[in-house]
Amino acid sequence: MIISTKKGTPQVELDRIVDNFEKQGLSVTLIRGTDYNVFGLVGDTTKIAEKDVLANPWVENVTRVSAPYKRANRLFHPEDTVVDINGVKVGGNAPIAVMAGPCSIEGEEHTIKMAKAVKAGGANFLRGGAYKPRTSPYSFQGLGTEGILDMVKAREITGLPIVSELMDEVHIPEFEEYVDVVQIGARNMQNFQLLKAVGKMHKPVLLKRGLANTIEEWIMSAEYIMAGGNENVILCERGIRTFERATRNTLDLSAVPVIKEKTHLPIIVDPSHATGDYKYIESMALAAVAAGADGLEIEVHNDPPHAWSDGAQCLKPDKFADVIAKCRKVAAAIGREM
Repeated sequence: MIISTKKGTPQVELDRIVDNFEKQGLSVTLIRGTDYNVFGLVGDTTKIAEKDVLANPWVENVTRVSAPYKRANRLFHPEDTVVDINGVKVGGNAPIAVMAGPCSIEGEEHTIKMAKAVKAGGANFLRGGAYKPRTSPYSFQGLGTEGILDMVKAREITGLPIVSELMDEVHIPEFEEYVDVVQIGARNMQNFQLLKAVGKMHKPVLLKRGLANTIEEWIMSAEYIMAGGNENVILCERGIRTFERATRNTLDLSAVPVIKEKTHLPIIVDPSHATGDYKYIESMALAAVAAGADGLEIEVHNDPPHAWSDGAQCLKPDKFADVIAKCRKVAAAIGREM
């Protein structure tokens, strides 16, 4: 339930409203605006009669929220959430962010080389996998802690915040200490125990859409994280599994405007995992920017044929820089910075 109060409502009245609902066992969040105050009520609101709430002369409007997600709902939080990561902002009117790097971390020297390359090409973040979820148990699974520390070294040299995927609760202390953005991959989007644990972390979370999940299921996973207390969630569309085999997945660009309508959370697009083919990344990146995405996540490797994983979907550094330059032109055309 969303309750908005009239302009100029005294603080004592706002406190009284909060106290009244909390006594009924509801969680109350007050969002202050320039010309309004909005209360978001989470819990069993079926026992609350709208006419009784409207009887308060300071209440302007009451809206029942039919969607099962509350904290992520734009009705609950009308203004865009902007996530600040070491001074780099994602969401709202902030410049379009770019996260780039190799699929798998391949040692300190290579990681530093790639960090320098993607920064020169226009990236704001270094992305890389130290713990890799692979379809085959015989495929390379990542360097683990060694890979995380390789990224830390690259951050020290380039200043780029690092993004890496968390797969297990046991690694949370390590990620709290070293990683700037905690990525939850598509395969773990509905790992609810992990989402609850991440909700207690103090780092922003990049939540990828599941392999075949609806937008509502995706938002509900974000709700798990936010319900745990971590409000800094960034959503990532990375394609969904359909009957089409021409690409690795089917990139659902319509998710960008839908997410912006339904939620206040930032959304970025990963054209690398969506297409699985370096030849399609440029067109999908341009389309994502045009659709209104708040950022891109692109895989980059200096020698894709010999990459330790997913080389087929990696851009070479020069091509990456060219793609970002073209994306900047599209961003400028729609009034965004990049």
